[in-house]
Amino acid sequence: MRIPTLPGFSPAAFDKYFKNTGWLMLARVGSLFIKMLVTALLLPNYLGAASMGALNYPLIMLFTGICTLGTDALVTRQLLQNPERENELMGSALRLRLIGGLVAIPMIYLTYYFIQNIGQNAPAASFKQLAVMSLICLVQATQIIDSYFQSKAQGKTIMFVQVTANILSAALKLILVLFKAPIDAFIVMLVIDVLLLQIGYIYHYRRQGHSIFNWKYDPKVAKQLLTLGWPLAFSAIFVSLYMKVGQIMLDTMKGNSVSGVYSVVSQHTESWFFVATAISTALFPAIMNFRKNQPELYQKRMINLYDLMVVVSVGIALTITLIAPFLYRTFLKPEFLPGAAALQVNAWAGVFAFLGTASGQFLIAEGLTKISLLRTLLGAIAIILFNLWLIPQYGMVGAAFANVLAQATSTFSLLLFPKTRKQGYLLLRSLFFISLISNLRKKR
Repeated sequence: MRIPTLPGFSPAAFDKYFKNTGWLMLARVGSLFIKMLVTALLLPNYLGAASMGALNYPLIMLFTGICTLGTDALVTRQLLQNPERENELMGSALRLRLIGGLVAIPMIYLTYYFIQNIGQNAPAASFKQLAVMSLICLVQATQIIDSYFQSKAQGKTIMFVQVTANILSAALKLILVLFKAPIDAFIVMLVIDVLLLQIGYIYHYRRQGHSIFNWKYDPKVAKQLLTLGWPLAFSAIFVSLYMKVGQIMLDTMKGNSVSGVYSVVSQHTESWFFVATAISTALFPAIMNFRKNQPELYQKRMINLYDLMVVVSVGIALTITLIAPFLYRTFLKPEFLPGAAALQVNAWAGVFAFLGTASGQFLIAEGLTKISLLRTLLGAIAIILFNLWLIPQYGMVGAAFANVLAQATSTFSLLLFPKTRKQGYLLLRSLFFISLISNLRKKR
């Protein structure tokens, strides 16, 4: 059975990359289902809002960019272009990620003490809990193997690793709930979750005849990755900032119970953002293949990618908006009910996040990593200002509105730069379904 193709993609190419997308999507859907049952439904009802604020304390996420140093997308791209240099690329990226983790940990501690001293309320997580969470910065280093599987379009392998790790994680968390474990046990599980992923990636990597012990550190390769990756690293920091700063500001301004409710809202929203990453990651090799020799087809593929992102994200946002009140009334404690209204607003941030993810692939393909950095910086500044304006008056609903506005600011800031202005216009055309309607008319 042949899968229907999109305009601009040859049937054979689309069939290949759609199947890879399908495996990635299946991996994430399986993971999402398990996560929703355990992390976003069972744990909130067991732990309560205040403890969920500690468990989902987002400070570690703010430093993810430093931990990875922008190596993920870069290594995938480099492996596509130079597969024969696998060991040097992987070994150099591993060393950079370990160094990044060692640099990030003290920065996390300093930021925590800063928030503790300036905030109106104590942070939701204790320092001891934060210290345990910070180990993730080191444990995640070998996850660079994911980039190898992406470069080979092996979404099926990624699916097995992620779903298996999530099933094991869910089982362990269920056992902790049955034995009435304290919050600290679930904090430790955050590190174990990442460790399970690493074990899975290493196992499947070895099954394909590779070994991490063959990796080699090459100073020249490391320097190249660092030179190209530092804007992506800071971009990741700013992305994390405007994804998670609302929760931190709610924590300091409204208390850990409010931030705990909003952390569940964020989980329900961001759990669907994987769709954008899965589609973009799987189709990225197909788009790159035509960048040099067939620029017109390359452009068409980008347009169709934007159209696809809008259709999918609007569908998801509409669904979440309709079911949010029922979901919160039926499956969560009454103390979480105020989060339903925030979720209905926050869901629409996904439309701009999807377009931002897709256009981010364009920036990587064109080597415009500094513009990527600038646009995420604008988004980070925007969300801080919007939160300062909206949280005091509207609480977590204000934080949700701030997130939507900041995502839109970041995504469409491409209109500010001459090199990306055309892409900005294409994003606008896709957002208002102009290019999609035009394509449908041409078919008649």
